[in-house]
Amino acid sequence: MSLRFRSLDGKRVLITGAASGIGRATAMRACAEGAELVLTDIDDAKLRLVEQEAAGRGAAIHAARALDIADREAVVAFAEEVHSACGSLDVVMNVAGISTWGPVEELAHRHWQRTIEVDLMGPIHVIECFVPPMIRAGTGGHLVNVSSAAGLLGLPWHAPYSAAKFGLRGVSEVLRFDLRRHGIGVTLVCPGAVKTPLVESVEIVGVDREHAAMRKLTKRFEARAASPDDVAAKIIGAVKRGRYLVLTSREIQLAYWLQRFFPPAYELAMRVANDQLVAAATRSRQ
Repeated sequence: MSLRFRSLDGKRVLITGAASGIGRATAMRACAEGAELVLTDIDDAKLRLVEQEAAGRGAAIHAARALDIADREAVVAFAEEVHSACGSLDVVMNVAGISTWGPVEELAHRHWQRTIEVDLMGPIHVIECFVPPMIRAGTGGHLVNVSSAAGLLGLPWHAPYSAAKFGLRGVSEVLRFDLRRHGIGVTLVCPGAVKTPLVESVEIVGVDREHAAMRKLTKRFEARAASPDDVAAKIIGAVKRGRYLVLTSREIQLAYWLQRFFPPAYELAMRVANDQLVAAATRSRQ
């Protein structure tokens, strides 16, 4: 069975985190491809706006429900609603996530727990509720997991985020082989900088984000950031081509190449990045 979707026309596609950023852009791209949408996000008001916009563009929307993917019971109930309304899905996209950064000595247990609950257990809840019905349907499908460059690289102060995103990468690496016999493809997306609301909402523990030094780093990050629509285009393209790994920028491609083939350069780059962040944080506390 082919692991490629030559077209998403008429395919039933679930997108988590659909209210903004990469999730919203992917929903609009899928809509343009003729996909039938199943949408969820924790932000009900923004989700309704996306639902209205997609419907206005002619998309069939089987369900749109505000929920926290970290709440397994809520995901189970949503899955029952979706399967009752339209049967098994063709494409499942885990896009929703949060981000928490900080030096380990500043992190509280709640920072680790919430990040892992949303960014790792959330996608697992979605997978366990929606992928087995896809297998039982016997018609193939595709699973997309949005990890991060922090799921590939030792980025400074990203320990809770990387714990979740490396975990999601591991889940994806296993499922790309486990699901192949069922005709279900897997795509692992590892974005670098992306211009999404997450840039402004990311919690950097123990740091004044409004300080000039931190604002300067934020602006530098944003200057290198891809647009959500660019990332969405790569995701849709990967699903249609049956591609596994998606790196959304040349910068991340280079860093990943260095990590694998020239470790000394990779280690130097990570040390420099760490020193720069620590220096900016120190200035922000003065």
